[in-house]
Amino acid sequence: MTGHRFERVTGRRGLRDFLALTDRLYADEPRYVPTPRQQIRRWWRDGVPMYVLRDATGTVAGRTTLHTDADFDAEMGRRCQLFGLTEFTASAARPLFDAIGAYATPGRDLLFGPVALLPNQAGGVITSGYADRGFVDSAWNPPYYPDAYEENGFTGRFVSDTWICPVPPPVEAPPALGVQPDGARLELHRGNTRRLDEQLDLLRGMLNDSFAQLGYYTPISAAQLRRQTDGLAYLLDESLLLYLTRDGRPVAFVLCVPDISDFLVAVRGDLNPVNQLRLLATRRRYRREAVLIVKGVVPEFQGRGYQRLLSAHLHHNLHDGGYTALRSTYVGRDNPASAAQYRRLGGRPLHGYTFYARER
Repeated sequence: MTGHRFERVTGRRGLRDFLALTDRLYADEPRYVPTPRQQIRRWWRDGVPMYVLRDATGTVAGRTTLHTDADFDAEMGRRCQLFGLTEFTASAARPLFDAIGAYATPGRDLLFGPVALLPNQAGGVITSGYADRGFVDSAWNPPYYPDAYEENGFTGRFVSDTWICPVPPPVEAPPALGVQPDGARLELHRGNTRRLDEQLDLLRGMLNDSFAQLGYYTPISAAQLRRQTDGLAYLLDESLLLYLTRDGRPVAFVLCVPDISDFLVAVRGDLNPVNQLRLLATRRRYRREAVLIVKGVVPEFQGRGYQRLLSAHLHHNLHDGGYTALRSTYVGRDNPASAAQYRRLGGRPLHGYTFYARER
C-alpha cells in the first residue's frame, strides 16, 4: 500500500471527504444514483466504522465501511468481515482491498461485500448493462469494478440480475377476489400513509417468513425496518403497496415506490429538509417509472398463484397511475420463478449483479 494511507473517519471533516469521493468519481455520470447522504450520516452517528484511502497527495482515492453482523455470520456459517459503500479509482483498487484485509476484525476469515449494510438491504456490484442507469436501492458502477474485484482474488456470490418491465395497457380485468374455490376468502389491501407503521409491520412478518429460505437473507427487526423506510410516507404511492389476506391472515405482498433516481442525481443524494420539500412539491414528476423494492409469499401459501394475482392488480395500478416502466432490485439467478414473472410482463434483465467474497 506504498504511497497510500488508510484511515478511519473520526470527525465531520473526514465524513465530508468520505461523501465527496462519489461527487468527484461520478461528477459527469448521470447513471450513478447516490445513497442519500442523510442515511450515510446516520450510519456514521450510529457507529458504523467508515474509512477513507488517501493517496500520496492526501486526496481520497477510495472509501469503505468495515462492519460485522452476527445474524449474517449465522446465515453464512462463517465469521464474515463485511464491507460496504465501497468506491475507488482504478489505481486505488489494490491498496484499498489490501487495507480491507489488513484492518479486518481479528478472527474474521471471509471478506464479503459490498453491502450497505447487509445484502438484503442494499449494495452489490453490477457486472453488465453499464449503458443503463442505476436506480433507487440498486447499484451502478463503471466496468472496471468487477475486473478489480476479480483481479484481487474475489469471487462472485449470489449472482443475480436487476430487471425492467414495460407497463402496457392491461388486456383484461385483474383476477377476482372474495371467496375462492377452496372456501377461503381473499382480500386485497393497499397502502395507507396514515396506517403505514402498522402495515409495514405486517409486511415485515411476511418478508421474514418468505425470504428465510434465501442464502443471503437475515431477519429484519422492527427497528431496522423503521430506519430503512424512514421518509417513505412522503414518497409512497399508496396504490403500489399491496398485500393479500386469506381469511384475515396476511399471506402475500408487493412494495413498489416511485423512482426518484433523477432527483437524487440532481441533488447529489442530499435529501436535506429543503430538498425534501422540493421533492414533495414535485413528486408527480417522478411517477413515470417505479421500482419494485420487495415482494413475497408466506411459504405455506406459495404455489397458489397469489403473487401472480398481486402482479395483475399492480399492473393495473401502475397503468392507471401513468407509469411507463417498472424496475426491480436484484433477483437471484437461482430464483427462476421470480424471473418468470418478469418475463411474462415483457421484461428483460437490466444489470448483471453480484456480491463478492474472498478468503482472508
